[in-house]
Amino acid sequence: MLGHTPSAYDARVSNTPTTPAAPSDMPSAEGTPRRHLAVLFDFGGVILSSPFDAFNEYEAAAGLPKDYIRSVNTTNPDSNAWARLERNELSPTDFDDVFAEESAALGHRVPGRDVLGLLDGAIRPEMVDLLDRVKAAGYRTACLTNNTATSDSDRDHHRRSEVRSVMERFDHVVESSVVGVRKPEPRFYEIACDLLGVTPADCVFLDDLGINLKPAAAMGMTTIKVTSAAQAIADLTAVLNL
Repeated sequence: MLGHTPSAYDARVSNTPTTPAAPSDMPSAEGTPRRHLAVLFDFGGVILSSPFDAFNEYEAAAGLPKDYIRSVNTTNPDSNAWARLERNELSPTDFDDVFAEESAALGHRVPGRDVLGLLDGAIRPEMVDLLDRVKAAGYRTACLTNNTATSDSDRDHHRRSEVRSVMERFDHVVESSVVGVRKPEPRFYEIACDLLGVTPADCVFLDDLGINLKPAAAMGMTTIKVTSAAQAIADLTAVLNL
């Protein structure tokens, strides 16, 4: 999903990678080798509710076409203001101006600061419970998030504490604003696999954007496109036989 969380929950991208395990080291409940060893979760749109509803509400109030903000974000997706912000190549202040220029060039000026104010989704407790179930079953876990680097003053302390309590559950957190690459760049997924000590074929990856899932699937990951919490829970439960 889009950048949405601050780099303030001790992202563990620099930890020593996990020692690789053979499939036989991870038996299923039936005693047979597991196909998968790790589960990778996107954050916004998976653990958090999607900001797309907030985008649409803003567009309606401002008289903009529906999904206009998303259309700006998907124009020149590897080099636009959004991509550069998520790689920490633009500050939030610079993003405000550059996004406004890009959106104006497409027909309607939208200040970047307005978009940043729409990004905080609600934590889905049922998805946190799913994460806990996955960990209890012995799977390695990582959060793969395209996010933005923001200062502490930019976020409510209680909100930050809630996010941190979820992030601390993961074995590793890979943030675009820290590692300098972002989904859907293949290197982003390679970093996650290296940290977990697994191959792409060992992984299940959940994301709400097909553009992020395509390269992961091409690398060999089992992918789940998340459209709702209930659907994600059902699909992952079936894949892992939880």
